[in-house]
Amino acid sequence: MSKLQWMILTGMVIFLFACSKSEQLIAFIGFRQPAGFPAAVYKFENNPVTKEGFELGRKLFYESRLSRNNTISCGFCHLQTSAFTHHGHDVSHGIDDRLGSRNSPPIMNLAWNTSFMWDGGVFDMDLQPIVPITNPVEMDETMDNVLQKLRNTPPYPALFQKAFGSTDITTARMMKALSQFMVMLVSDQSKYDSVQRQQGVHFTVPEQQGYALYQQHCSNCHREPLFTDQSFRNNGLGIGPNNDEGRYAITLNPADKYTFKVPSLRNLAYTAPYMHDGRFYTLSAVLRHYTSEVQDMPTLDPLLKQNGHTGFSFTAAEQEQLLAFLQTLNDPSFINDRRFSEEAQ
Repeated sequence: MSKLQWMILTGMVIFLFACSKSEQLIAFIGFRQPAGFPAAVYKFENNPVTKEGFELGRKLFYESRLSRNNTISCGFCHLQTSAFTHHGHDVSHGIDDRLGSRNSPPIMNLAWNTSFMWDGGVFDMDLQPIVPITNPVEMDETMDNVLQKLRNTPPYPALFQKAFGSTDITTARMMKALSQFMVMLVSDQSKYDSVQRQQGVHFTVPEQQGYALYQQHCSNCHREPLFTDQSFRNNGLGIGPNNDEGRYAITLNPADKYTFKVPSLRNLAYTAPYMHDGRFYTLSAVLRHYTSEVQDMPTLDPLLKQNGHTGFSFTAAEQEQLLAFLQTLNDPSFINDRRFSEEAQ
């Protein structure tokens, strides 16, 4: 081997070693508190996010063995390209193509959620995945069967060992791993966020006008910066085809009839269709509803009935301005973050 060849070979080895070492030096960054966001409500002291726990949770999220016939995973109804919702379906499609009764909500910024599901029937994220797993129109499986399948499927025992120090696969550990993945699904890199953090980005005139309209008419329910106040409200959609009574099914309080959780306005460009039953396929249709189609009902939110008038009197120009502002809440980096993709495994 010539001296030149030896130098080239040595250089390549050093380069590859340096690259490998640099990759190793990139430490796993767990959950971080975004600037301008309120304090997260998830109890991280009971389930701190680790690299091993996050990676196990991601694998479980895309694991079809969580369903009865091994065909449906969490990622089936929560697609990253759609901000982790089921794009194109008015209501969810589960196992054996069975139809659900509600639109799959997006999964993002869950660390700030005080309740889960459209009706708030679950109050603990570490319990939430049990609902779709055992629901007959979603995954139609039992937790006992899921655990048995995972125990008999390499590399799960080894992955649980890495994440929790034991090969024992339990419901609690499985749920905690899924939570470690889901709390990391943070969307906070939209144009709106850059404007608020004064990062040299500014609203256009229509966006600023839409922001002012949002603050005047929408911010009571869709509160910044999460763009939801976590409350349950009747927004005047009327009674749907399946007479879904919303939160009333959970509380049996007549005041909760036809109330549903206020969704976030973030990433609306990716999450159509809209509303709990996916009845609107465009944001223009949503604004048209609030302008001229709000139905008066006994539990209609008072904010939608002012001075004997239901809804808001948005002009066509104002609707365009609102649409311009809503576009600033989209976060392309979130739907393209490789950490959250199935291919990252």
